[in-house]
Amino acid sequence: MDRVLSVVEERFPIAGSFTISRGSKTEAEVIVCTVSQGLKSGRGECVPYRRYGETMQSVRAAIEAASAAVAAGIGRDALLAVMQPGAARNAVDCALWDLEAKLAGVGAAERLGIAEPRLLETAFTLSLASPEAMAAQARANASRPLLKVKIGGEGDIERIRAVCEAAPDSRIILDANEGWTDDNVRENLAVAAELGVALVEQPLPAGREAILGRIVRPVPVCADESVHTADGLEQLVGLYDAINIKLDKAGGLTAALALRDRGREFGFSIMVGCMVGTSLAMAPAVLLAQDADFVDLDGPLLLARDRQPGLIYRGSLVSPPEPELWG
Repeated sequence: MDRVLSVVEERFPIAGSFTISRGSKTEAEVIVCTVSQGLKSGRGECVPYRRYGETMQSVRAAIEAASAAVAAGIGRDALLAVMQPGAARNAVDCALWDLEAKLAGVGAAERLGIAEPRLLETAFTLSLASPEAMAAQARANASRPLLKVKIGGEGDIERIRAVCEAAPDSRIILDANEGWTDDNVRENLAVAAELGVALVEQPLPAGREAILGRIVRPVPVCADESVHTADGLEQLVGLYDAINIKLDKAGGLTAALALRDRGREFGFSIMVGCMVGTSLAMAPAVLLAQDADFVDLDGPLLLARDRQPGLIYRGSLVSPPEPELWG
């Protein structure tokens, strides 16, 4: 029986705004791919990201271009050769995972060998702002065990100190989104170490991080924009201590699993992260993150409203997805 692919664009308002070193936004723009076979359907959500040259239009076109291959019954492994890594392939790949689970009556977790998926402790993200405003954000979320703090510009040391003082019991991840330079990376890392920061994410621009192999890294440093798939991962050895795996970068759960396993082989700690999307985008990542060292799957917590049914969040704990949502 032929499979039918369909695509819809959706927008979900963000609670307030979300700001990183590259700019701000007030809504999450997502694309949902649905693959149907008979009475069963599977869904996958992706978030196009301009940093990687993606737009809503280009990603939708790439998904629709896969319609013939999907109709012919292409499998997930073959999809890796047909589509490029990125948001479009993520949506199709995750839709196929979901459809396969629905057709077989066997959940994605079981097919991944996860007998009992566990609740995960996720980071909660604080937007980039003035030190005073970020301290207020941190104070409001000081009961959360793990905070991810967006920085990346002049005044970062003041921001870091303000957040750490406002949330003294929280572990802190700093995410510079490529916003530091060779001139300030040593001092910023030293201050992060002084304040007990757990991880620093992508301090320098991708492709311009060679200095990380020549300086002391007093805090573990995690690659984000510098890592997409397992290809070329060995080039990051000696520069980074961890890698941030996102389904939208890797191009789906299938490729993300390969990246996770290869990363472990190279000795990297594993972080599983996300773009700002709904529970449908987070669901497969929750399964990927079952053995991760750091989890950052708070996308729905940043939205003014999530899709229903969604993942269940209790504080900073997120539950595995129910079949009605995905998998």
